[in-house]
This record gives sequence, structure tokens and C-alpha cells, in this order.
Amino acid sequence: MFLAGLALMLGFLFNVIGRGIADTYIVFLLPLGSEFGWNRSEISSVYSVYMLSAGLSAPFVGMLFDRWGPRVVYSFGLACLGSAYVLAGSLNQLWQFHICVGVAGGIGVSALGMVPAASLVSRWFRGNTGTAIGIAYAGSGCGTLLIVPLAQYMSQSIGWRSAYHVLGGSVLFLFFLVLFLPWRALRAGRRDDIACGDQSRAETRRTPSRGAPLLGALKTRAFWSLAQVFCFTGLAMYTILVQTIAFLVESGFAPLEAASAFGVAGMLSVIGVMASGTLADRIGYRRTAMASFICTFLGLILLLALSYHPSHWLLFGFVALFGIAQGARGPIVSSLCAKIFPGAGLATIYGTIFACMSLGAATGSLASGLLHDLTGGYRASFIFSMFSVLIAVVPFWTSPALKRFARS
Repeated sequence: MFLAGLALMLGFLFNVIGRGIADTYIVFLLPLGSEFGWNRSEISSVYSVYMLSAGLSAPFVGMLFDRWGPRVVYSFGLACLGSAYVLAGSLNQLWQFHICVGVAGGIGVSALGMVPAASLVSRWFRGNTGTAIGIAYAGSGCGTLLIVPLAQYMSQSIGWRSAYHVLGGSVLFLFFLVLFLPWRALRAGRRDDIACGDQSRAETRRTPSRGAPLLGALKTRAFWSLAQVFCFTGLAMYTILVQTIAFLVESGFAPLEAASAFGVAGMLSVIGVMASGTLADRIGYRRTAMASFICTFLGLILLLALSYHPSHWLLFGFVALFGIAQGARGPIVSSLCAKIFPGAGLATIYGTIFACMSLGAATGSLASGLLHDLTGGYRASFIFSMFSVLIAVVPFWTSPALKRFARS
């Protein structure tokens, strides 16, 4: 019981660190543009490279987890992310940010994110997988809530360069602490599989993936349906998220107020993510997914209205609706993946599906900057995000496998 709780806590904690640190780039958009004279699409391209790097590395992170376990993956992630952000505080060229914050940061965040967390947690929680993965996934929103406003404060008080040094140094300090955790026992998972006579399943969980499970999954419609949900959800969300603080500041809100609104949305996502996992276990995955997509779509309508009439009431409505649904699809897709593709190779399969989400997110973050530069505003991005939401929800009504599992 202790090890199950520890596995869940680690999945949550590493999501706090990875996603929280990565999202701090959002508060550095304006300082970087002011100091170096880069336009919005150039600055946004760094975040796009980060998402692309996180996505493309996710299948390899999954393979590394299946073969070597969580100790190697998490240690590598902390070392990579911490080193990248320490170096980021001394950079002066855009291509340098692409390499450190984009490529190295993306790989580090991927190694700390939901690919290893979903695989680790699912080994300990099988009857209530959605609830457990929802708790681990909630770390992403909690990281945004805690670290992004802190980064905004540090950027204003000690400068963005020192803020990067502090963030990176803190991550490197954690690297040495995690080396002493009981990783072998955590990797083994629940041992009552054998006690219940299901020894073959237990052995399957301990057998490293050789690639065949992924090849088999690629031939199924269920895999590509989950990939569509994740890809277009990432496209919809990150078309908005990268520009949120800059949009609010340009609309007349104070920088710290804008960062705090972003943080509150992250706080609400903690509640929404945990609730989505619990609701999925109780009322079904499709109903839970539909409710989350409706909240996102309504939040986007309020954001579009905010571009015409800046108002604290419209901001409150956007933060409430968009925030509560932010990340809610993560536990749903993660749990469905664990149910549809159980056993050896789960981390690799989920990592590949997660890569589709990151590709969508990278495209969305890049599109947001390009649409801003082309139109001189944000409304095109908001409308583009709405259409992406509609495409993301389709597989829950068209895929036989998703309809079957989504009702359970």
C-alpha cells in the first residue's frame, strides 16, 4: 500500500516539476521580445520546438521506461531539464533557446511527464485506473498554478536570466534526491497478480517491450482514434495557452494579474483533471469527455468576447470554464490506452499516442504566433481553436473501440 501511494505521489510530483517549469516560458514571452526585438512568431517558435521535442521523444521515453524502468527515465529527465534551464539564463540568440529550452527542455519534460507516470501508476492501480491517473495528471495543473506565478514574480524582481538560473538549479538539486528511492520495488508493480493465479499477466508486465506491441497497436483503429483525440486537443489548447498572458496584458490587464489568472486556470485544472478521472470510472469516459469539451468550447467563446470587450467578468468566466477542462482529456486518453493496450509495451504505445498530442500542441503554439502576426490580433487563433475542439471529439462517436470502452 505504501509503494502504491509512493508511485502515485511521484507521478504527481514529477508532473508538477516538468509541466510547471515548461510553462514558465509563457511569462518570458514579453521580456524576451522586449530585450531582443523578436516578433511573436519567432518567440512562439521556441515553445513550438519544445512541444515538438517533447512529442517526438515520448515514444523513446516509453521504450526506455519499458526496458530500464523509472529510475533511469526520471533521473535523465531531471538532469536534462535542469541543465537546459541553467544554461537558458545565459543565452542571447534565438537558435540557442531552440536548443536549450526547446529541444533539451522538451526531452526533459517528456521524461518527467505522463508517459512514465501512466505506466508506473497503472501497475499499482487497476480497478480504479482513471481516478489514479487523474491524480497523477493533476500535477500538470498544479505545476502551472505554483511555478508560473513564481516565475513571473522572479522575472519582475530579479530578471528573467536569474529566474532561469533559479529554476534550473532547483531541478538539478532534486536529481540527487531521487537516486535513493526504492525504484526496483516501484517498477515491479502489484505482486498480488501471482497470488490471484494470474502469473502470466504479472510476467508480461515485467517483460521489456521489443517493439511488437507498438506495431500491433499501429494497425488498430483504436490507436488512431486516441491519437486524433489527443492531437486535436493539443492543437486547440496550445493555440490558446501560449498567448494567454500576452493577450491579457495587451488587453489592459496587469502582468501579474494576467499570470495569476493563468495560474488560477491551472488550479482549476487540478480539480478538473482529478474529477475527470473519477467521473470516467463512474459514469463512463465518453460522457466525461463530452462535458470537458463543452466547457472548453464555451470558454473559447468567452475569450473571443473578451477580445471585443475587456472585462473581469468575461475573464472570470473564461478562466472557470477553460481552466476546469484544461488537461481533463489526459486521464481519459491515458486510462483508455491502458485498458485497450494492457501489458508489455504500454509505455511505448502511450508514448507514441502522446507524441501525437505534442505534435498538435507544437502546431498550435506555432499557429498562434503566425496568426497573430498575420492578423494583428488573437481572434483568428480563438476561432481556429474552436474548430480543433470539434474535430477532437469526433472519435468518441465514430470509433467502435472507443465507444465500447468509453462506456465502461
